[in-house]
Amino acid sequence: QVQLEESGGGLVQPGGSLRLSCAASGSIFSITSMGWYRQAPGKQRELVATITTGGTTVYADSVKGRFTISRDNAKSTVYLQMNSLKAEDTAVYYCRVNRGLLSNWGQGTQVTVSS
Repeated sequence: QVQLEESGGGLVQPGGSLRLSCAASGSIFSITSMGWYRQAPGKQRELVATITTGGTTVYADSVKGRFTISRDNAKSTVYLQMNSLKAEDTAVYYCRVNRGLLSNWGQGTQVTVSS
C-alpha cells in the first residue's frame, strides 16, 4: 500500500499562483507514475498532469503553459506549480500514484480561485 499526503491548496485571486505537494510513503518502490487530477462541482474528475519516474510529463490542454508538474524521486514527492490561475481552475485536486496495474488516490485538496 501507498499512503499519500497532499498539501498546498487554498484560496487565491485570479492570476495568482499556488503550489501543491503530494508525499508518498509505504510501498513507494513500486511507483511508476505520479500525477494530479481535479474535480469541479458537478463535473467528472479529469487529468491535470502526470509525470513518470523518468520525467516524462503529460498535461491537459487547459493547463499547458500555466501549470508545471515536477517530481522528487528521493522524497517520493510530486509537485504541481500552478500559475496564472483562473476561476475555472477551482476544484478539488487529487494526487494519484500508479504502481503497475494498481493506483492510489490522495484525499484531495481544495483550490479556489476567486476575487
